[in-house]
Amino acid sequence: MSRLKARFASRKIKWLGTAAAVTGAALLASTPALAAGGAYVVDDSEINEVGSCKVESWAAIASNADFIGTVAPACVVSLGRPVELSAAFVRIRSDHAWSTQTAFKAKTNLIPIENNKFGVAFIVGGGVNLTNRTFNAMFVTVPVSLQLHEKLRLNVNGGWLGNPSTGENVASWGAGLEWNPVNKQTTLIGEVFGFAGGENPQPRFQLGVRFTPREFFDIDVIYGRNLTGENANWITVGVNLRFDAPKAKK
Repeated sequence: MSRLKARFASRKIKWLGTAAAVTGAALLASTPALAAGGAYVVDDSEINEVGSCKVESWAAIASNADFIGTVAPACVVSLGRPVELSAAFVRIRSDHAWSTQTAFKAKTNLIPIENNKFGVAFIVGGGVNLTNRTFNAMFVTVPVSLQLHEKLRLNVNGGWLGNPSTGENVASWGAGLEWNPVNKQTTLIGEVFGFAGGENPQPRFQLGVRFTPREFFDIDVIYGRNLTGENANWITVGVNLRFDAPKAKK
């Protein structure tokens, strides 16, 4: 009986970690040049203009055969201030069992980075497991971005993640660097992130390259480790498409 309880507890913690990683990664912003988003977990402080939209999609497979596939559309609307509203539709395979997750996010910029090379945003969101019909994730994140150099940006995140279906709560943290060593068409992105206060606190990280052949189009190739707390290696391939806001008529 003790082994059965331990196995159940381990799976429950793993699913909390999966929901955290999926919800966080699926709903991040993506802007041209120095900005992460897509399959990356650490967010920056910026959003695009009102009326602009994007679709981010990626597939990630782990060395233990776990899988995450995501499509995440988003648009920026005016709600008294510019707010990016995002949704994500996620298919997950964990421990050889499949599930479907949907998640949502609202993000607004509080301090624009272009004014003083220091930016702050506020994010709130949640997630629903459609397979067992549970509301299994709520989160708040504060991204801070520092423009260290014309070609180098540091993003730092801090926040909270809760699972209403189990009553579990953890603090979330992350830090990421974005570097354009040669030109804006190639960006090297590295990040480390994790959750404090849970039973699986070890750091997780990703390192990848983003190719931007056109201003509206990205391709991501990423190596990750321990993304959902399972101590596996991950390979992720993603595609991000952006659509500019309609031009105002004169």
